[in-house]
Amino acid sequence: MSKQNDFISGWLNHRSVLLALLDTVRDEHLQYKPWEKAMSLSGLVLHMNGAMGMFANTVKNGEFTPPSAPKPFETIEELRAIIQADTEATKAVLEGLSDEQLESVVDFKGMKMAGIALLENAKDHEIHHKGQLFTYLRLLGIEELPFFVSRS
Repeated sequence: MSKQNDFISGWLNHRSVLLALLDTVRDEHLQYKPWEKAMSLSGLVLHMNGAMGMFANTVKNGEFTPPSAPKPFETIEELRAIIQADTEATKAVLEGLSDEQLESVVDFKGMKMAGIALLENAKDHEIHHKGQLFTYLRLLGIEELPFFVSRS
């Protein structure tokens, strides 16, 4: 279970920064796109959020498990509440994984890897998109942003 706890702790060190980044966002930023075909700021956040839940449930179920449809929202407060609730739900799924599930090979769209390796890829995916979110926020003129990872 040490691998599992280390993974959860490392993921939460990054997820907490996502939540801190959302504290800098205003309602008028939610639909911002840095270019026409980009994901909107809120779409990027929902993509990151849904992906980790999808990967955790895929490891739990031993097979690809599509993400749930995003919950509707209109304000940054509602989006932040969705991300916070989904973070807690995903954490619970991760905490419930057995060593066997973490070690079992999972086929994710043709890529076969141990559950823990798939979760590490999921964390890397979230970090990648969090970097994009930092760029979105800088382009919006937001200057005061947290460090990319929390060490508290």
